[in-house]
Amino acid sequence: MLRAALAAGAVAGALVVSGCAPAAAEQEASVTVFAAASLTGVFPELAERFEAEYPGTRVELSFAGSSDLAVQLVEGAPADVFASADEATMQRVADAGLLQEPAASLATNALEIAVPVGNPAGIASFADLADATVVVCAPQVPCGAATERVEQATGIALSPVSEEPSVTSVLGKVAAGEADAGLVYRTDVLAAADRVEGVPFPESSGAVNRYLIGRTGESALARDFVDFVLGPEGRDVLDAAGFGAP
Repeated sequence: MLRAALAAGAVAGALVVSGCAPAAAEQEASVTVFAAASLTGVFPELAERFEAEYPGTRVELSFAGSSDLAVQLVEGAPADVFASADEATMQRVADAGLLQEPAASLATNALEIAVPVGNPAGIASFADLADATVVVCAPQVPCGAATERVEQATGIALSPVSEEPSVTSVLGKVAAGEADAGLVYRTDVLAAADRVEGVPFPESSGAVNRYLIGRTGESALARDFVDFVLGPEGRDVLDAAGFGAP
């Protein structure tokens, strides 16, 4: 009788354990990625490819102006990876002691003038922006800092009607016809080719930004994601979107 009771208890215990196992197996490992707004067109695809290569994982993406994301990180927002649109913003995160190792070069991107379809104001060069209704990024945002560099290099001062928190905000106002032109990245113009047109100008004017990516979390999955983005498949996605080599 005692042996029978013990055997029954063992079977019940095994059933409880086996009943819990599937639930544990179904739990996903996740990695949270903060990325510059100008990476909105590429990181969802990178995340999808990463999840396919690492079954059972989930990439949670958060996009905003790089400076806004840096502030969130410094103030304690939880993230495993940070991709910035310039070096200065990444340095602020590094100075706060948040990087697990030095950030790596991800890509380059150049400013371009975005105009509404048909270019109604006839913008043909950066100089034309001096007398146009222009929207730019705020100075603390990487695309805004790049805009200031171009102004200094060319000696052409702009009088923007608004300074936006991200390139996506600038692009939205141009596409809606709220401005004659806006300064965004070349990749943003390519991604919105059905809504805006691009007017390039010399990169020698200081219009190029270098993007960096760094690990702010300790997980192995965060390291795997950074390595994936920097690897051949990540490079292919970035190249296809118009980003330059690091």
